[in-house]
Amino acid sequence: MIDYLIVGSGIAGICFAETAFQNGKSFLVVEDFSSSSSKVAGGLYNPVILKRFSQVWQATQQLEYGLPFYANVEKRLNVTFDYKIPVYRKFASIEEQNNWFQAADKPSLSPFLSTRIIQKKYQSISSDFGFGEVLHTGYVDTAVFISSYGDYLQSNNLILNETFDYSQLEILADSVMYKNIEAKHVIFAEGFGLQHNPYFNQLPLDGTKGELLIIKAPDLNLDVVLKSSIFILPIGNDLFKVGATYNWDDKTDTPTEEGKNELIENLKELIDCDFEIVNHFAGVRPTVKDRRPLVGTHAEFGRLHILNGLGTRGVMLGPSLAKDLFENIENNVPLDIQIDIKRFDKRKR
Repeated sequence: MIDYLIVGSGIAGICFAETAFQNGKSFLVVEDFSSSSSKVAGGLYNPVILKRFSQVWQATQQLEYGLPFYANVEKRLNVTFDYKIPVYRKFASIEEQNNWFQAADKPSLSPFLSTRIIQKKYQSISSDFGFGEVLHTGYVDTAVFISSYGDYLQSNNLILNETFDYSQLEILADSVMYKNIEAKHVIFAEGFGLQHNPYFNQLPLDGTKGELLIIKAPDLNLDVVLKSSIFILPIGNDLFKVGATYNWDDKTDTPTEEGKNELIENLKELIDCDFEIVNHFAGVRPTVKDRRPLVGTHAEFGRLHILNGLGTRGVMLGPSLAKDLFENIENNVPLDIQIDIKRFDKRKR
């Protein structure tokens, strides 16, 4: 018997697998590689919501736990996917500068917002009012993170390459059986695939489609992440990741002309050099209406658990949420009610 059967190998599934590994627990991952919003995620970790100058929920705790977590995985797998890089918010007016300074005075934001206006001139970017710098930022190359962890799982026979068949799941008194595999617990980390899960699909997961471009722009000499209506993230060799769109109606992971044109239009407002589109990605983020993740245990079947709804901030949320769920299962440590799926039971009463 294994301790955990983990369904899904995106950011959530991998973070739980690694948490199980670090705690000496046995596990097997089930994944069909049909789609994953994690692979097309921007991967940015940024503790501030710059649109309305507020701190990301529990940002300090997430970074304090998550960054050493990723460093440990990098060391163990001998791979690099976590890159420290500043995020600059471009100011469009004196008023935006003033809003920045007001936000930087707030105790929750002062550790993350520099009070020095950066007047550095970047080729092909007009910046009459300068930039504000967000501190403690970077990005996880999610494609490298997921593929390198997938290689580790494959080489250690810890992954089953197939579509999970819910009809084959049998719940016993002290364990669960999936085909010929017996496990103490099942962790469902399917992202937007949750819609097909008969045990948890009543939860209010509302996928949000996002599209990204990879562009080549030799004349764009940018060494930071630039944030405005979109972000531009340098990834080396004159290549930049540009994103992202938000579509609440389209639930497919097919790139669209509409999404591409929206990104191009916003990009041309930021830069004035030529660029070439190298790639165009799309994925459906697992988002929740109340902007909080879906973590916890099935009300009737105590060996079935969920780790989902990481939304646009998966790389920040993944490690700490995996730890929270693991501690809840193994040591009965209560979950924060803001993430516990029990919050939806209460609303029905």
